[in-house]
Amino acid sequence: MFSKILVANRGEIACRVFQTARKMGIATVAVYSDADRNAPFVRMADEAVHIGASPAAESYLIPEKIIAACKETGAEAVHPGYGFLSERASFVEALEAEGIAFIGPPAGAIAAMGDKIESKKLAKEAGVNVVPGFVGEIRDTDHAVEISNDIGYPVMMKASAGGGGKGMRLAWSEKDVREGFEATKREGLNSFGDDRVFIEKFIENPRHIEIQILGDKHGNTLYLNERECSIQRRHQKVVEEAPSPFVTEKMRKAMGEQCVALAKAVDYHSAGTVELIVSGADKTGESFYFLEMNTRLQVEHPVTEAITGVDLVEQMIRVAAGEKLELTQDDIGIDGWSIENRVYAEDPYRGFLPSTGRLIEYSPSVEGWSDDGEVAGKARRGVARGNGSVRVDDGVFEGGEVSMFYDPMIAKLITWAPTREEAADLQIEALDSFRIKGLGHNVDFLSAIMQHERFRSGELTTGFIAEEYPEGFEGAPASEAHLRQLAALFAGAEFDTQVRAGKITGQLNGGANPPSHWMVKIGSQSFDVMLEEGGATVDGHRINGTWDWAVGKTFANVTGDSEMVVQVERAGVRWRITTRGASHEALVLPARLAEHEGHMIEKEPPDLSKMLICPMPGMLVKLHVSEGETVQPGQPLATVEAMKMENILRAEKEGVIAKVNANEGESLAVDAVILELE
Repeated sequence: MFSKILVANRGEIACRVFQTARKMGIATVAVYSDADRNAPFVRMADEAVHIGASPAAESYLIPEKIIAACKETGAEAVHPGYGFLSERASFVEALEAEGIAFIGPPAGAIAAMGDKIESKKLAKEAGVNVVPGFVGEIRDTDHAVEISNDIGYPVMMKASAGGGGKGMRLAWSEKDVREGFEATKREGLNSFGDDRVFIEKFIENPRHIEIQILGDKHGNTLYLNERECSIQRRHQKVVEEAPSPFVTEKMRKAMGEQCVALAKAVDYHSAGTVELIVSGADKTGESFYFLEMNTRLQVEHPVTEAITGVDLVEQMIRVAAGEKLELTQDDIGIDGWSIENRVYAEDPYRGFLPSTGRLIEYSPSVEGWSDDGEVAGKARRGVARGNGSVRVDDGVFEGGEVSMFYDPMIAKLITWAPTREEAADLQIEALDSFRIKGLGHNVDFLSAIMQHERFRSGELTTGFIAEEYPEGFEGAPASEAHLRQLAALFAGAEFDTQVRAGKITGQLNGGANPPSHWMVKIGSQSFDVMLEEGGATVDGHRINGTWDWAVGKTFANVTGDSEMVVQVERAGVRWRITTRGASHEALVLPARLAEHEGHMIEKEPPDLSKMLICPMPGMLVKLHVSEGETVQPGQPLATVEAMKMENILRAEKEGVIAKVNANEGESLAVDAVILELE
């Protein structure tokens, strides 16, 4: 067994590997860039080596710097995590040339499976179903159109070396192909150094199912059940669960055995994942097709660990050290249900735009990895189900920054329970307890998904988000009963605040006694609230319950008719309560003053309709128009790159370009005015 390993990665996955290494008694080494100098994973490791500037291309993506760090510290093996160098065959070969072990699959398997075009050819030769498409060289846009017309729309254009949802475009028509083909090539080149693209038939109503593979160097290969990853946005997974509510035992066996056969065909060892696309319309489960094989640990590996009890990182380390798997296929069972939500720095209320910046406040539901490598809260190292069946994998800290240089994921929230419904309920409760302030985040959106009737039914497809939130996200819908309870809480917060203010000494005429009768206005809806012992009456409805909130606290536990966790804060003259997937603001006035509320003047927002405003921090890649040009609704105006993704900004109405305020190649701040229309 190794005595010291280096993790060639950052953030939560580096912390995750360190946690298991410590459990195994293995010393650890971190490498870090300028941006990560004070990151938790750096403090968590036994040793840390600085490897360069903040951009990944100047630090984490340079194999020579990783190898130099190994030599400097005496690390015998490298775990790559995911992303960065994890699927680069040349990196594995470079390590082997220096006598350093790679905690992952062999270079040959990475090369064979890492190229989406070649991997499809191999899968077809191995007898695995593949999606109809064109996997040869595509000469230019006209050739791409010809191919797409032959396959039949809709088609998916994918960068051959792509991953993580980058370098992918869905085309419903020739127009979409002509507009998106070159952009797909550019994203592939910018993100992966490879501009080759392939085109395949897009399976409508698809489900994304993946099979976890684990093999050793002695010819033993297992499948550890499946994960359902159908809830995606822009091909980036948002929610993952294991097992799948769609997969039957017969399907599981058929998929698993095919994936094992594919792995053996390329002499695969270590952990890996075979991604499949399954027709949700085919209840037989026979219409599944090979998409790609990820020759690394997946972001969503915790849900598999939770239902199998297998520490995948530990198994990867043992396999790399030459040990045989002690597990057999019969040892792999399914115990309960696990769900993972990815907490991202993105603003769902603004079209899911990236939101980088400082975490002014950060408090997860349960503690993640602590600085000394122990899992916080009791001696539970290596326990996949976390603390009370809630697990948080993170790599950030309060006061730290979510950088524009890397993936915007803040944390992964994993829950386990005996049933799917209970696991989802735990997610809602845990999400209510997440506190993030300083940048936009998707906690409300994740909670809304967990409550959604369609999610609860298990009728999932990769189009779930687009279909259920076609106009964007405005918060989880609230029932009248829920709003009445919130109205009571708002009134209670104002009452308690005034009671506390009344206790301040030295006030003229003493402190005032606040009333029990209030008017609470949530949005455009007003509620008549009478606070009473053990509850309140709202619009004639009795609500029983209490809470443990006190002035100055952020969180409160509500008990009574409906139990929940709420976040309470003052928002100017209003109050804000966040719970159950939505933030609600309210104006609270004594009932005797309610008749005057209509005279309170609201400030009108400025007219921004004649400006193209940058919706996120990023770089202006291309200006599609010039001053004096007339534009039509839907016409591309500018392309902004953020988080290595290109975003086309379009005209919302007809107009003439009056002024261009930014140049191509310029870095833009959020809300920067790119151009103005007459």
